[in-house]
Amino acid sequence: MPPTDPIALLRDGMARHARGDLAGAERLYRQVLKRHPQEANAHNLLGVLARQRGDVAGALRHTTQALALQPEAPVFLANHGAALAEAGRLPEAVLSLRAALARRPEDPVTLRNLGQALCALGDARAALVPLEQAVALAPGAPEPLLALAHARREVGDAAGAAAAAEAALGLAAAQPALAEQARFLLASLGQGAAPDRAPAAYVRDLFDQFAPRFEAELTGRLGYRTPELLAGLLEEAGVKPERRLRVLDLGCGTGLSGASLAPFARRLEGLDLSPRMLTEARKRGLYDALHEADLLDWLPARQGAFELIAAADVLNYLGDLASALAGIAGALTPGGIAAFSVEAGEGAPFSLGETMRYRHDPAHVEALARAAGFESLARREAVLRQEKGAPVAGALFVLRWGG
Repeated sequence: MPPTDPIALLRDGMARHARGDLAGAERLYRQVLKRHPQEANAHNLLGVLARQRGDVAGALRHTTQALALQPEAPVFLANHGAALAEAGRLPEAVLSLRAALARRPEDPVTLRNLGQALCALGDARAALVPLEQAVALAPGAPEPLLALAHARREVGDAAGAAAAAEAALGLAAAQPALAEQARFLLASLGQGAAPDRAPAAYVRDLFDQFAPRFEAELTGRLGYRTPELLAGLLEEAGVKPERRLRVLDLGCGTGLSGASLAPFARRLEGLDLSPRMLTEARKRGLYDALHEADLLDWLPARQGAFELIAAADVLNYLGDLASALAGIAGALTPGGIAAFSVEAGEGAPFSLGETMRYRHDPAHVEALARAAGFESLARREAVLRQEKGAPVAGALFVLRWGG
């Protein structure tokens, strides 16, 4: 006979949850709530499960219900704080995480979450204390060390960041994705050769976390202008906004760039690595189709599918652009247009900076474009956005593919 006692059901659900059987765990948690609607632990566990699925709204709903029933429970405060952070409600997240730590101060996961929330708020110096505490409490875990490395990088402590990243790398043998991220951070600090691209998992996680506050941050504090600048350069190059083209918004994010591309499109599709960015983009109602994939994997299967492909602040997560330009060329019809931005560097074909983005020599980009069969229609230097009070110099390109 299956258990009917709520405690036994919860235990069975937690065991299934730990094995990765999310559907089975959810079924049991909901059975508990059907019999005992005031069972706070079931709400909390459903909140944890929702976070694992990327259902931020569900996570907030269930963690709020758990806290309403037991407002002093440190585990519930911690999980609610984590859900708030993922929803982009960072000041509230910090308050909830601090309240959890006031009741349970030696929780390394909550300390790490607090540090990461403070970093996301732009207060990396304040993040150092909880992150160092998390490292001390969980010395065998690479995750708090990697979070500490990022915080130290943000405050300008390159040597400290490298030391923490090296330590994280040494502990991450069983976690290849995390090890790859540690190596990438080290490369951005000049400790090792730069890879040809940023790790896909790093980019996905970065923009998943950024999605709820992406537009407010970029268009507000960072003065982001790239989509409008690219649209203007397209018009100057003779591409008219007559809603006639099959358009791909490469790395579409929340759809901010799609708003600038829509006047050119009779059909507009978007591609992005981040499922949470795509959730935000879907809300705009601009796109005829949205795709979750890595551009280097996805483009080769779309031969001749588009007449215009645009990439606003996307190629700065790739170092060697040869494969990306070849993929874009292959996905264009003969005579099709590519429009994109790069962060501008000089000397080396590309370099990885402490921002963990790549800069490209515009002359080298033009040479790669010619090799891929493109001719240049327009190129312009531009300030793409502000970062730490300084302008980010870039270059905009509009190219035609010869077919």
